[in-house]
Amino acid sequence: MSARIDQLWPEPMDDLGDDELIADLVAPAGPWLRVNFVSSVDGAATTAGLSGGLGDAADKRLFELLRRVSDVVLVGAGTVRAEGYGALRVSDSSARWREKRGLPAHPVFAIVSGSLDLDPSSTIFSDAPVPPVIITTARASADRLARFDGLADVIVAGSGALDVPLALAELQRRGLNHVLSEGGPSLFGSLIAAGAVDELCLTLSARLEAGDAQRIASGPLDVPAALTLERVLKHASTLLLRYGRALAAG
Repeated sequence: MSARIDQLWPEPMDDLGDDELIADLVAPAGPWLRVNFVSSVDGAATTAGLSGGLGDAADKRLFELLRRVSDVVLVGAGTVRAEGYGALRVSDSSARWREKRGLPAHPVFAIVSGSLDLDPSSTIFSDAPVPPVIITTARASADRLARFDGLADVIVAGSGALDVPLALAELQRRGLNHVLSEGGPSLFGSLIAAGAVDELCLTLSARLEAGDAQRIASGPLDVPAALTLERVLKHASTLLLRYGRALAAG
């Protein structure tokens, strides 16, 4: 049985089904970038160095549904290594949902690695239902680029730092408009700084971590990015929040 999720706001609703949750998650036509994170109440993005320990059954349920409605899942290489990502596959029910709507059974997995420090023998590549995308920069050597011939679609975006607009434009050129970013904090910080984030889904885990755990975003930001609260879901003491980009006052 899936974890019960109730809606508190904007309209109270009890025990939402997948279709009711998805109805509010399907992105509008055209490019859209959604970020998904989990955090403790005191702002820690990890416990014992990993984000997985913060999430409960409701977070995992929403995590799967967010993937279900996405064209591409974007993750930084550090998070891929730390969280032990393998080949990206959605559940059978998600695959059926996607195929009924004319989508590929699984979203594309896109990994950001500025220096291309990835293992080409990983199951991320060998077991992938569709070839992953690697987004790198000119810092990646020709030798490293050659290691991924035939394994992944490689995008070079930027010379030193990641060129976020170019990377997203290249995804869109491949028909990958609806982007779900699952971290990590450095990538999220780069996306915020580029003004690329349309939506944030944040699971607030009812625990205190203290310590020196990272926040969900890191890096310089010239101007804070304002958000608008759009939905509040609840499971036990866990809150699942959705924020959209705040519109500038006219």
